[in-house]
Amino acid sequence: MRIVQAQTLELRRLDDQEIVIITGGAGGGPVELRVDDDVVRATRVEYNRTRRTLTLIGAATYHTARDNQNLQGENLVVDLAGEQLTGEDVLISDGDIEIRGQEVERIPGQLRATGGYFTPCAKCGRTPNDYAFRAERLIVYPGDRLVAYRAQLLLADFPVLYLPVVVIPLNDPERQPRLAVGRGDPDGVTVEADLPFSIGANTLGTSLIRYYENRDPSIGLGVALRSYAPLPFVDRVNLYTLANPKPFAADGTRQVGYDVDLDFSARGRVPLALAVRDLDYTLNVVRRDIGRTETDPERGVTRVNFTANVEYPSFAAQFNYVDRFGPEPTTALTTPLKQPEVVLDPKPYTRGNLSADTKFTAGRYTGQSNPLSRSATAQGINISTTRLEEQHSVNYSVQPWKNADLTLRNTFTGRYYGTGARTVQLDAGAQLTQRFNVTNTVTARYNYIRIEGTSPFAFDALSGRRLSAPLSVDLYTVPVPDVIFGASYTRDLFLPWNQQAPATFRLNVNRLPVLLAYNLAHNFATGELESTNFNLTLGDRGLSRPVSPVPVRPGQPPVPAPFRATWPAPNLTLTASGGYTRTGGYQPFTVRATVTGDNRANSFSVYATHDIQTPRLSAVGAEFSGVTRQDTVLNPISFTGRENLNLLTPRVTGAYSLTWRGAYTLSTAHDLALEQAENVKESGTMTFSVGTASGRATSWQLTYGGPYDVRRAGFTRPSVTGTLTATRPGQRLGLSAVVNTPGLDQQRSELVRADVSADWQFGTRVALAGRAVYTRSRTGTYPDDVPTDTLILDPIQVGLAIGRGPKPGAYLTGSLRQTFTWKDGERQNPAPLAPVIGLTIDRCCWALQAEIDMSLRRYRLGISLPGSTSYPLFDYGTGGLNVPLLPGALNPGNR
Repeated sequence: MRIVQAQTLELRRLDDQEIVIITGGAGGGPVELRVDDDVVRATRVEYNRTRRTLTLIGAATYHTARDNQNLQGENLVVDLAGEQLTGEDVLISDGDIEIRGQEVERIPGQLRATGGYFTPCAKCGRTPNDYAFRAERLIVYPGDRLVAYRAQLLLADFPVLYLPVVVIPLNDPERQPRLAVGRGDPDGVTVEADLPFSIGANTLGTSLIRYYENRDPSIGLGVALRSYAPLPFVDRVNLYTLANPKPFAADGTRQVGYDVDLDFSARGRVPLALAVRDLDYTLNVVRRDIGRTETDPERGVTRVNFTANVEYPSFAAQFNYVDRFGPEPTTALTTPLKQPEVVLDPKPYTRGNLSADTKFTAGRYTGQSNPLSRSATAQGINISTTRLEEQHSVNYSVQPWKNADLTLRNTFTGRYYGTGARTVQLDAGAQLTQRFNVTNTVTARYNYIRIEGTSPFAFDALSGRRLSAPLSVDLYTVPVPDVIFGASYTRDLFLPWNQQAPATFRLNVNRLPVLLAYNLAHNFATGELESTNFNLTLGDRGLSRPVSPVPVRPGQPPVPAPFRATWPAPNLTLTASGGYTRTGGYQPFTVRATVTGDNRANSFSVYATHDIQTPRLSAVGAEFSGVTRQDTVLNPISFTGRENLNLLTPRVTGAYSLTWRGAYTLSTAHDLALEQAENVKESGTMTFSVGTASGRATSWQLTYGGPYDVRRAGFTRPSVTGTLTATRPGQRLGLSAVVNTPGLDQQRSELVRADVSADWQFGTRVALAGRAVYTRSRTGTYPDDVPTDTLILDPIQVGLAIGRGPKPGAYLTGSLRQTFTWKDGERQNPAPLAPVIGLTIDRCCWALQAEIDMSLRRYRLGISLPGSTSYPLFDYGTGGLNVPLLPGALNPGNR
């Protein structure tokens, strides 16, 4: 207990008991205490240290953090040892419900009251409450339910009905009671009921009841629960099980018996002496039969997965048990069963520069047979046997002499099977690196790699046999500043001369005005050039800087300044790239020249690509961009453009844009073939657009263009497309339209598509949203083609809030989702408007919902109460009247 606020403390002794009297301030400020996470406020508190009780004198408040309850009353007594509370005329606020009791007693997991009055409508702020209950005795299970005995139902505080027992759920939404009643073929009447329950303060569950009129048997039962720390060394238990009557077979035959679903999981910890941390374990048991066919190989199979981990100062250990029970598997087990498996992982050993790490795994396994093992496949698609796996890694590093590093390593994985088979993966190697003048290094590396053996299992099968001993030498040097040269050569001692890898050479130069990257791979064994490529840039790249003179030491001759070539054209950059591969031949050779203005945003470049294989020029192009030299506010014009001519196809593509003040853009784009067959009427597309820049709250765009024929020099089927989007707080409007205009192959001007969408909120009471799409298509040949017009409302919605005050008391909604079609001006399948109209009366602690669906000719009425989903009162449609809450023959919908 901790005192947060108090004025005086007084210690008294009375009948061998120590009593601490805590009082508030002279100005009437209350005493505030913290009992763990609970908060206590009262005018005066008497703390009996001997009995560990708190007596709250006068008006007091006790807030429980775990149950999120507020208890207000006079002269409350709190037993700290038993976590109990008693009092008279206590007001309890528990989330959405308010409880008053003449006498109240709180114990862990329960709150009991006599002469109680409770209502879910207290939070609504209306007097009198719409409905409430008065009971002789009630019990509250926080977070689960409230149970009242010998209760009266009060409407506007007037008694109308006596009820022996009333139960109100206080669960989370996923744990609310659920009742679903239906009827259909071939099951007949079906009932699904989920009824929550609790056991003590740590176990929450739901009873599952299923009823199918025509199945054999008809009743299915199950349970879903979760429990927190139900037993010592058990932290969490989850259980879901359901025995459901078997459904009818596909041919309509009634099946007898049950399908069983089981999902059980548990986890916990066990303290062990000398262990670094507690042993932790997890257990999962799963069976899934519901929804599976009789021929499903997983039907009737129960899978068990158990894992336990423990760690000691010198090692860690793991125990795994993975198994399946039921019919023998008829398919391959891609995930192996471990029956069981033990893993022992000693901590790494380190002494000086030597480190060693090892791991052992042993167990009995069942898994898919390795198709490469004849003995394994002879036993079937799956095989069971024991396996021992040993892994180790040893590393040693030392500096044998100045500027030298030597590293030795050995990595090994060996698996030994009960069938006599074994697999080996060995990788041993050494690496010696010698550094010269800091930036120059030579590295010699040797590896011995041995992979052999055939596993009887597919899950740990090796990819193949390998015996390799690569010996490699790497050179990395900086012969002069800004130049890097590298070379690498590898020779495998087990490979013949004609299968050796080529030597590679790398050269990088980064000295103004040159930027060069060159790579070459040459096979000295065969004498062939494997590949080469380069990328060369000439230009200052905006990095030109004056060369600082080298200071002269007294008595020494002057040191010449480092060589720096001056690029004669600072605004010109030249680039070239190309390559060659032995298998693919010469790669395209591309050169590019770029001129940049004083403002780096202004540039113009041309390029050409030469196909050396052909040989012929394959493509040429140009790109440019620029902005005005003046301040962008005074004359803010920017432009970009690109054009590419493919000489092999041939085809020309390009795009140009001009932007003013960052707000409006004029652009054009084209993609046209310069040669086409006689029967082809279109060369490509060409468009012209004007509109606002993207990202603005209000934007619009107008585009003209479409398919274009170069031979006839005109648009074949042009169109004009316009879009407008406007967004404001609470409002959004979107308009778009497409109009076909006359062209070489199109003779009419007509609207072919229009799309309108809007979301509009008028204050806090009225809202409108919807989308309407109009399209026109034609069938036949001009001029006798027939138009088909379609209007889709998807949907049109309107909402109206009714009532005074900040929170409306009712909501009226309407929704219209419908499609209208006209063919040659004549309405097809005419039907009246069929909206869906809904009315919701929200009384805070209950709601009445009504719906009229004109398209389905259905009328529905339902009611919603706190702690529950909506209860349908009746449903009237083309199938007649249905009252779901009435059972059996009493429901007209079941007759």
